[in-house]
Amino acid sequence: MRWQGRQGSENIEDRRGGNGSNKAVGGIGIGVIIMAIIIQLLGGDGFAVIQQAAVQQPQTQQQQMQNSAVEDELAQFVSVVLKDTEQIWGKVFPEQLGRSYENPNLVLFTGQVRSACGNASAATGPFYCPGDNKLYIDLAFYQQLKNEFKAPGDFAMAYVVAHEVGHHVQNLLGFTKYVHQQKRQVSEKQYNQLSVRLELMADYLAGAWAHHDQKLNNILEEGDVEEAMRAAHAIGDDTIQKRSRGYVVPDSFTHGTSDQRMASFRAGLETGSINEDILNSFFSQELN
Repeated sequence: MRWQGRQGSENIEDRRGGNGSNKAVGGIGIGVIIMAIIIQLLGGDGFAVIQQAAVQQPQTQQQQMQNSAVEDELAQFVSVVLKDTEQIWGKVFPEQLGRSYENPNLVLFTGQVRSACGNASAATGPFYCPGDNKLYIDLAFYQQLKNEFKAPGDFAMAYVVAHEVGHHVQNLLGFTKYVHQQKRQVSEKQYNQLSVRLELMADYLAGAWAHHDQKLNNILEEGDVEEAMRAAHAIGDDTIQKRSRGYVVPDSFTHGTSDQRMASFRAGLETGSINEDILNSFFSQELN
């Protein structure tokens, strides 16, 4: 994706990192100093422990700086993608729906985070909380896409961001509220079907964003669409269930099959349309 040198969003909340309990004194952790004192009291050479830690410290700091630089670049990339969604939806909403678009915030976190929808961990994956209109992403998910899901590439991550923004679009248009209201009125199987439709619409909206962003900003490079399609395939319910348990349970699907997710993204990418008829069509079919 062509993104370097472009403006990022101002609607980023960076909650990465945090204060640990093992503070450093002069570059040496307090834990190391306490261990050295104990060893000295027991008749050992505590000073040697500190010396060894001091030798290892520059290497550790250098690795941390390298990791931080890579993550900061990814954070900037995500910020640019968010800015693009703001630009595109800010333009398309008035044109196709006759209404204005409200920008969401994107929260970057590490490990765990608190949202209006409750506490979550990195294991949850990226998510959107309609309670506070915020997207939440642990940037480690980029490596998870690459290593665990075998879906590398910057546009795979762009698809993930655009999908979560798609949930924000749904929330603004009332689809999220509609689905949540059905929870007490339908069976678990039927509610899962509604959840699948909500997710497939978010995939469609991610594709629609890419359609308009390509026309406006020429963002796509060779292989980008394939990266997004690999990501959509990798996080299909059937693919995940086959990988984790060896078999699939269709009635438990909440996000859609790999084929459905790829088809929805592709449809949005090809048409770019978000008129009410198309969006309502995701819920026009009767539940089983």
